[in-house]
Amino acid sequence: MEAVLAKYENQINVFSEYLEDLPDTDEPVWILGECYNAKTEKTELLSDVHSRLWFTYRKKFSPIGGTGPSSDAGWGCMLRCGQMILAQALVCSQLGRAWRWKADAGQPEEYQRILQCFLDRKDSCYSIHQMAQMGVGEGKSVGEWYGPNTVAQVLKKLALFDDWNSLAVYVSMDNTVVIEDIKKQCRQESRGSRLRPRPCGWGEPFASGVTPEQACSNTHGNRATTCPLSQSQLLSDWRPLLLVIPLRMGINHINPVYIQALKECFKMPQSCGVLGGKPNLAYYFIGFVGEELIYLDPHTTQSALESEAGSGVDDLTYHCLRSPRRMKITNLDPSVALGFFCKSEEDFDGWCNLVQQEIQLKRNLRMFELVENHPSHWPPFVPPSKPDVQTTGAEFIESTDKLFESEEEFEILNV
Repeated sequence: MEAVLAKYENQINVFSEYLEDLPDTDEPVWILGECYNAKTEKTELLSDVHSRLWFTYRKKFSPIGGTGPSSDAGWGCMLRCGQMILAQALVCSQLGRAWRWKADAGQPEEYQRILQCFLDRKDSCYSIHQMAQMGVGEGKSVGEWYGPNTVAQVLKKLALFDDWNSLAVYVSMDNTVVIEDIKKQCRQESRGSRLRPRPCGWGEPFASGVTPEQACSNTHGNRATTCPLSQSQLLSDWRPLLLVIPLRMGINHINPVYIQALKECFKMPQSCGVLGGKPNLAYYFIGFVGEELIYLDPHTTQSALESEAGSGVDDLTYHCLRSPRRMKITNLDPSVALGFFCKSEEDFDGWCNLVQQEIQLKRNLRMFELVENHPSHWPPFVPPSKPDVQTTGAEFIESTDKLFESEEEFEILNV
């Protein structure tokens, strides 16, 4: 019954917030690299926003760690925003940026598998359970509030256990993006070549002597198994990249000199959004219009959905049907994390060119540095790799604390 009420609440908000719709303006509206005219392309604009996966507070899920909280209301907003930025990368990787969600329409299998990765249960690879427990390795207790950099570090670690998507998550250090390091990480041999993905993305071992290619042709009864690696993944030497750049664009408030550069990031076709918000309130920013940022708000508490592995997910509560919410850019807390998705090496090279042309050459104060080679005074770069074991990431909190180095935390400051 609560699930049904949640559906209607989401639909009712479409009408109750309609008066707060986008302003009647001639200024372009930018959503994750796409430009819209608010007057003539409102339907297309709203379709784009509604197609983004929306993760909010949930309640009544199985206790985290067996004895922990069964709701993340009040503390999990940045974790939910982290889920949204990662989900956007997976959608772009598996379905493409042009894909649109439609209620009551059949969805591709890849879409359902992406949703399975984020369900609120301990065996989903990017669930609130996995993120909260992996955060312990970053010095955060379960139930503690996270900053954008900590969430980025958690996503980087959990992605190592997701063999279906084979996503490379690179988190920049000291406001510096190193091209050499990224290409080294993305050109790694495909990890998990001995693993068969389950619907949520976790791997299980193949039978002895069976290659991933041979497993594609295996059958269980009359049903063929899901191919663990697409042909393009088997042939490509570039793993899809989620690039996360934690920044501090001021002390207590955002420095106005960075505002135009921030806008330029949303215009890039590789834009995957921005993690940030206000003091102790995290939002997932997906674009801007004029001097206002457009965002998805995780601060709605819904009941956790129950879904058996391999079955379809009732997805209506995973899409925000409300009008896009906005806030003035000047109200943004200076601690943020920029996100970009590059499916191919060509995409990444194009992003580097855009950064050099639109940010580094035109701005007196750069948001971040983009350098070709690994700085000589830094420790050697070692691409992160999954421990050689068959288990889930959250069970390796103690060991991963030694395997991975965490960059300086970017906490949101109280004003």
